[in-house]
Amino acid sequence: MTDKKIPYFLALAPILFLIILLSINVVMYDDPIGGANQLALLLSAALASVIGINYGKKWKEIMEGIAISIKSVVPAIIMLLLIGSLAGTWLISGVIPTMIYYGLQILNPKIFLFATAIITATISLATGSSWSTIATVGIALLGIGTAIGLPLGLIGGAIISGAYFGDKMSPLSETTNMAAAISGVDLFDHIKYMMYTTVPSFIITLILFSVIGFYFTSDISSEEIEKALGVISTKFLISPWLFLVPISVIVMIMKKVAAIPVLFFGTLLGGIFAVLFQPEIVIEVSGTSTNTISSYYIGVINAMIGDINFTTVNASINDIFNVAEADRSDLLQSGGMYGMLNTLLLIFCAMTFSGSMESTGLLRIIAEPIIKYAQNTGSLIATTASTCIFFNITTSDQYMSIVVPGRMFADTYKEKGLAPENLSRTLEDSGTVTSVLIPWNSCGATQSAVLGVATLTYLPFCFFNILSPLMTIAYGYLGIKIKKLDK
Repeated sequence: MTDKKIPYFLALAPILFLIILLSINVVMYDDPIGGANQLALLLSAALASVIGINYGKKWKEIMEGIAISIKSVVPAIIMLLLIGSLAGTWLISGVIPTMIYYGLQILNPKIFLFATAIITATISLATGSSWSTIATVGIALLGIGTAIGLPLGLIGGAIISGAYFGDKMSPLSETTNMAAAISGVDLFDHIKYMMYTTVPSFIITLILFSVIGFYFTSDISSEEIEKALGVISTKFLISPWLFLVPISVIVMIMKKVAAIPVLFFGTLLGGIFAVLFQPEIVIEVSGTSTNTISSYYIGVINAMIGDINFTTVNASINDIFNVAEADRSDLLQSGGMYGMLNTLLLIFCAMTFSGSMESTGLLRIIAEPIIKYAQNTGSLIATTASTCIFFNITTSDQYMSIVVPGRMFADTYKEKGLAPENLSRTLEDSGTVTSVLIPWNSCGATQSAVLGVATLTYLPFCFFNILSPLMTIAYGYLGIKIKKLDK
């Protein structure tokens, strides 16, 4: 059977079907990411495959496309498992409790959100990695914010806003390099041109967090904070030396060491410091009562793999601060690698859907008519931004949202006399930052799992991520900082 032209409405059918199923899941399930959304993605992938086969595609081609799609996220899967194990060893070593301990003394509730965005932006800018920033400092900041009574979604929004600003502006960032390369722009010209939209978006974000912080009222007294500090210091040995662990990780990333070896090193270093600083904790986690090498080994491995929850300490802190059940982040809990398995399943199913849509040619059919709507500069940039978001939703992959629209629109920008910096900036303003807002995107699923906050809970407060595409579209229609091609 030869390939036949697939009608446009049929090409859209799997996406519409997915949207319907996801909407039903949100209504019917308290936790749709617990399995219902995974099945929705697989059913939608099956529909795409049936349509493709009916119009001449071979099953082998579709499976090869799915395999390629899944292969593209293998590094992310490995990183996610390592982030789970790192959280475990950093918890039992006292690294995270120490960061929370000192943070509670330094960060005032009025400035906490503003400071959180600044801290994560600085570290992400230095390391070029929003994932590493959120998985390390972000977890500690979430614990501090929860302890002083701030809502989880608000804290998560501040952490993610800062981390993605730094990631976007860092010359070490993979997505920054990719957007520049796919558009044919010098890396530092790309970063310089991004500043026109990115810096104002982040300034507005900081103002919003400052205003929210100013009007935030906390009933927590200094005495209650002292009690919480006492609870943490009673359970863990608190020492500034424990900061060597996160500092080592940050320095390695700044030295351009690959993320996977860095996370592996950080996990092992956390295990070593656990044995040195918290031997009683390690033995407790091991489930034994003997002070032996085997107990230390079992305790560290258990922390890397399984669930660690210091229930008594958590309960004491929650009682001190009178934290409502809905706002608890379980700051002294880690799911280890096992805690990431549900997220890995979500990513796997999302890439199955992505691979089936791409290999059957449905994505190409959907994307082709979009270009003809770009009649002027404003509509071209708006169409590019919308396409990036569309690919973040449909392909569930941040890189695809940069690469595919970059290839699609490159010639159109040239034909309209626009410099490629306009394209590279739009790809980052719309593709990089919105990936974390999609629950089934690899970025959204990962950050939700790492922070323990549902994507739709932190989404309304990711001000920077929401403002960035709106800012770049506004610049396009208003003609602000639109660079023309040199004649």
